[in-house]
Amino acid sequence: MRTFDFAPLYRSTVGFDRLFSLLDQAETSAAWPPHDIEKVSEDGYRITMAVAGFAPDEIELTQHDTALLVAGQKKAQEGERQYLHRGIAGRTFRQTFNLAQHVRVTGASLENGLLTVELKREVPEALKPRRIAIGGSQAAVGQDNAPVQVTDRSAGQSKGQSKAA
Repeated sequence: MRTFDFAPLYRSTVGFDRLFSLLDQAETSAAWPPHDIEKVSEDGYRITMAVAGFAPDEIELTQHDTALLVAGQKKAQEGERQYLHRGIAGRTFRQTFNLAQHVRVTGASLENGLLTVELKREVPEALKPRRIAIGGSQAAVGQDNAPVQVTDRSAGQSKGQSKAA
C-alpha cells in the first residue's frame, strides 16, 4: 500500500488539515464488509454493503453531523451448531463514512444480504448561490432575480422621477 507525505502541502495551505486527515483515513479504511458507493443523481448517493447473514435488528445505522456509522453485531445463537466449514462471515463490523455538509440519510433497506443506504444532499436555501443586482440599495432576497424598484425615502420619490414633475 502506498503512503503519501502531505507535509509539503501543509506549508502552503491553510484550513485543509481536515481534508488531509480524511485522505489518510481513506488509505487505512477497513475493507470489511465490502461496499459500493454510487452517485445516483446530482444530489443523490447510495451506499450498498454486503452483510450476508445479518438481520435488520443486528445492524445499527447512526448519523451524527457529518459521520455515518454502520455497525453490525450478530446475536447469540440459541443452540450450538457444529460447522464443518464457515464461509459466511458473522463477525462484528464497524464502518464509518465521512459525509459532506448537508448530506443526510433518507432511507435504508436490507434485501438479499445487501444493506442499501440512500443519501441526499440538501443545501439550505440560504446557502444556495443567488444573483445580486448591481446598483440597487436593497439586498437580494432568495432566488428572486427580478429588478428591484429603488426609492429615495428622504424625498419620497422614485429615482426615475424628477422633482419638478
